[in-house]
Amino acid sequence: MERAQPAVPAKVAAAMAARIVRRIEELAQVSETDGALTRVAFSPEHARAADLLVAWMREAGMRARMDEIGNVIGRYEGMTEGLPALMVGSHYDTVRDAGRWDGPLGVVTAIECVAALAARGTRLPYALEVVAFADEEGTRFSSTLLGSRAVAGTFDEGALEAKDKDGVTARAAMEAFGLDPRRIRRAARRREDVLAYLELHIEQGPVLEAEDIPVGVVTAISGASRFLVELNGMAGHAGTVPMGLRRDALAGAAECVLAVEDLCRAGVGVVGTVGQITAEPGAANVIPGRARFSIDIRAPDDAQRRETVSDVVDAIDEIASRRKLKARITKTHENGTAQCAPWLRAQLGAAIAAAGHRVLELPSGAGHDGMAMIDLTDIAMLFVRCKGGVSHHPSEHVDEKDVAAGAQALLYAMENFVAPGAGPAPAGKVKSEPKLKAAPRRTPSGNANPRKS
Repeated sequence: MERAQPAVPAKVAAAMAARIVRRIEELAQVSETDGALTRVAFSPEHARAADLLVAWMREAGMRARMDEIGNVIGRYEGMTEGLPALMVGSHYDTVRDAGRWDGPLGVVTAIECVAALAARGTRLPYALEVVAFADEEGTRFSSTLLGSRAVAGTFDEGALEAKDKDGVTARAAMEAFGLDPRRIRRAARRREDVLAYLELHIEQGPVLEAEDIPVGVVTAISGASRFLVELNGMAGHAGTVPMGLRRDALAGAAECVLAVEDLCRAGVGVVGTVGQITAEPGAANVIPGRARFSIDIRAPDDAQRRETVSDVVDAIDEIASRRKLKARITKTHENGTAQCAPWLRAQLGAAIAAAGHRVLELPSGAGHDGMAMIDLTDIAMLFVRCKGGVSHHPSEHVDEKDVAAGAQALLYAMENFVAPGAGPAPAGKVKSEPKLKAAPRRTPSGNANPRKS
């Protein structure tokens, strides 16, 4: 067996990190507003950011282009032209008033890793493709993962009719941007051309910081269920209706919120959030007759999530009945758990260990492009520690030494990647034509699907 390439020296990783941080800062200046980072799909800022990424990819030795959905893709050929590719990347759109690290860290780090290989003249027995997805957050049209779903071949054309706050449809926005929505299907990749998908991303949580570890391996991207609940009671005068005769919708909603919290605490790995709540008529001296609130329930295990959802629904029905309220529960989102492939997790763990760090595996409670890419290929993720676990906020921050640790691990994983059915081969030479076999395609349920995309 060929010996694995060693981890990049700490001094080299530090230099890589310095360049990555500078580019993260430069990309953060591309925003629709001054003083608050916002970069949404098919906007002038999208175009400016794409131009930067294309330039950086070409500087790193890749051929770079924008695809039919607005993703930016750079390709670094292997030892021969046209080999299947290991895809590595993240997204470059943001939420409103965002932090600068969520998404771009994975893209810029992947570009820097390819640049390091090119600087050494290293070619691998597979191609590398760095992908910067155009619309992961769904900030503008409330339709997430548009870029990665197009690449995975699962794009829902109904999303083209979604409207932004100004009433502009995604279809019209794409056309104004210079893209042709009729060509989106051309962004889909063939299963046999993609070996796997890797993503480096900030953790967006506090676990790595609590464990004092700079990087970790993701086990799964948690599935999520979201609901909008409406409780209808009876509005009345705040001074004349006795407490025992009230049908207070807001009081019922308050009890439901606490039930969500209690039931999610009881589930292993389950988290639940009520992030929005409104009451009507909204006067200080009127008993609320109607209340609406959202529920977001996530877990790395689909069975546990479904069980918790069932318990929450039962609890809301019981509370509404006891308080003489009418409950209407509408599901607004459902996405199953995306399991990271064990064979890829093992390779990422080896990359972290090679850099001298303890290997910790943890689930991702936040959604990522891998949730779409898993319909095309096996996926895995590296998490990088972020300060306080804060994300989707201007105070989002990653220390430069942790950027270095992430770059060190990702470069090792990219350079020492072994596809299913292929033994290790040294970089820069091939004894025979490499026979790389892609992993079996998986449906969202996890069953093997022999059909090619």
